[in-house]
Amino acid sequence: MSSIFDCGDESELLAGMRHARQAIARGELIVMPTDTVYGVAADAFSPAAVQRLLDAKGRGRNQPPPVLIGSKETLAALAESVPEPVQRLVDAFWPGGLTIVLPAQPSLVWDLGETQGTVAVRMPEGRVALELLAETGPLAVSSANLTGRDAAISAYDAERMLGDSVAVYLADGISKEGVASTIVDATSLVPRGAEPTTGTVRVLRAGAISREHLEEVLGDLLEPGPPLQQDEDL
Repeated sequence: MSSIFDCGDESELLAGMRHARQAIARGELIVMPTDTVYGVAADAFSPAAVQRLLDAKGRGRNQPPPVLIGSKETLAALAESVPEPVQRLVDAFWPGGLTIVLPAQPSLVWDLGETQGTVAVRMPEGRVALELLAETGPLAVSSANLTGRDAAISAYDAERMLGDSVAVYLADGISKEGVASTIVDATSLVPRGAEPTTGTVRVLRAGAISREHLEEVLGDLLEPGPPLQQDEDL
């Protein structure tokens, strides 16, 4: 049976964090608060746990989950490289509502689904999320809802949809933003072979970070046009 912990109560927070860490270590799922929407999380380096996450949401491997990290520095361990414009984005918007897609570090031993060699990474804002990530390491995290349903903005919304497929629910009120993160694709900024890169950054999904704010940081490196896709991730 699932457990819900009120992170606004210090004693419940400590117990909830302990149970959440233990659940992640066992390959189980937890629901955690983030600054955008609530997320359902699994150990990013456990293929069985990631598959359990996809199954709980009713998603296929063609919709791999993003990875949440607890520090900016962790990005360099997950991505093949961090181009200077991406570092500008990180400095401007992390922690916060921006997910960045980059080529994944080839040495990583994980299976997030059909990623085509990329990884979508975000550093969320919020005490509970960052403290948990500091203890667990990178987590595969998708919005805490069934596919096709609205993203949960409270742990109780998530529990009504995901039920006992999740071992631990960490409740911390209503999500600060209530809007999913903006997703940008920066893969074309990473050079391939000896050719210099002339790539741009594409907005894959509009969200918490506005296009105007991205333009302030990237200038002409931001590809013009509307978002290329809509999905439900956090």
